[in-house]
Amino acid sequence: MDRLRHDGVLVVGAGLAGLSAAIAAAPATALGLSPTPLAQGCSSARAQGGMAAALTEADAPALHAQDTVAAGAGLVDPEVAALLAGEGAEAVRWLASLGAPFDRTADGGFAVSLEAAHSRARVARVRGDQAGREIMAAVVAHALAQRHIEVKTGVRLRGLVQDAEGRVRGVVADDGHRLTQITADAVVLATGGIGGLYAVTTTPPELRGEGLGLAALAGAAIADPEFVQFHPTAIALGRDPAPLATEALRGEGARLIDETGALFMPRYHPDAELAPRDVVARAIHAEIAAGRKVFLDAREAVGAHFPEEFPGVFAACLSGGVDPRVQPIPVAPACHYHMGGIATDATGATSLPGLFAAGECASTGVHGANRLASNSLLEAAVFGRRAGEAARESAAAPGRPLAAKAAPDLPDADLQRLRKAMSRDAGVVRDATGLTRLLGEIDTTAGRVGDAPALVAARLVAACALDRRESRGGHYRADFPRTGAPHRTLVRLADLAPAARMAAE
Repeated sequence: MDRLRHDGVLVVGAGLAGLSAAIAAAPATALGLSPTPLAQGCSSARAQGGMAAALTEADAPALHAQDTVAAGAGLVDPEVAALLAGEGAEAVRWLASLGAPFDRTADGGFAVSLEAAHSRARVARVRGDQAGREIMAAVVAHALAQRHIEVKTGVRLRGLVQDAEGRVRGVVADDGHRLTQITADAVVLATGGIGGLYAVTTTPPELRGEGLGLAALAGAAIADPEFVQFHPTAIALGRDPAPLATEALRGEGARLIDETGALFMPRYHPDAELAPRDVVARAIHAEIAAGRKVFLDAREAVGAHFPEEFPGVFAACLSGGVDPRVQPIPVAPACHYHMGGIATDATGATSLPGLFAAGECASTGVHGANRLASNSLLEAAVFGRRAGEAARESAAAPGRPLAAKAAPDLPDADLQRLRKAMSRDAGVVRDATGLTRLLGEIDTTAGRVGDAPALVAARLVAACALDRRESRGGHYRADFPRTGAPHRTLVRLADLAPAARMAAE
């Protein structure tokens, strides 16, 4: 194994959270590692709706925080929600200063849209549904222009390097040809979510929870891994990943219909199409399970304006033979976002000294059991910057790293089986029978291939979903449909019992 010393902050992941951390690490040098070319292989670039923030006189950070807490179904940390909302407008303005071309009003203010579970119109959009793509283009250009930042692409995280006291001293990186042990003053994980563990997902397939799994293997505390958000309206074209029909369409008045053209959401929630995401996802799941096809009908709400107002959705539909100007869009729920992750404080610090986390791989407590729409890009920018600043200040006495090795890879055939099993048993609706079966399959595979990080991440989701015997937010148990007393999950990998014992408890 080659060895490299980086005198500064090492950032793994180059989505919005990772690049925000690298930028904020100045004047310390930041070395970024990304398995894919910049702005590819990250969920940030695929985000459509925009960024939620209190940007108008009709809104206030307290109202944004209140909506965030309400959407999180009793598990949001109100102090962290207030922090996110309080720094939201400044984060949007910072990105605009980097060149992100947010839609503007005639007087130069930010044009904002209404999305589900928001009490005010507060989602700053970019060219309709191009927020993620355009924001990432601006941030990438800015990051590459900074003298303190170096980015290496085509490099995968394969392990964390620790010393005898457990402090994280670096990583094991794989460029496809050789392994390199890279030591650094501090490590920031911004490795994204777990969508690639599901057969139907809106996220890049590279995102398999490997940062989460490796942190867990190193002994880090993991928070709320059972809470997975399924976007209600992935475009059902049989693609992997599935294109997304942004929530903003329903904010503009698009309606959900069945194959007969009948509206069905009023039967499930008084807010109908603008109900929280978990409610809408379960409603669509129930309709499909009952043998009915589901469509998003935006013919009246958007119609002829699709090409300029929602160019991404329009192009995706046309490529699948659907013209959303005159046809309803076939939709189905898909894995979209992981509310759980590596437990952090408000600075991104994890339970392991020297290790920070930001973005979707982290759990700050701001999303609770169900993320509020368009809070993800905001969280990435706000907490990515905070993690970069904290990592810069995380000086430690010199220490000798222990010998490190790469975690085993999960063979593709096993990964594809895992994805099908996760969608089947840890999807929109769960029960003890399915979760126990899933854990047994995970244990069998791990016994054959070892503790592959993707398997570890899947096991955390399944085991904690089995342990949470209630329904709350994105976690719905058909065998425990009631909501119990609110409690967050905080777990270490060593705490998890084998599947057979969990099934018997």
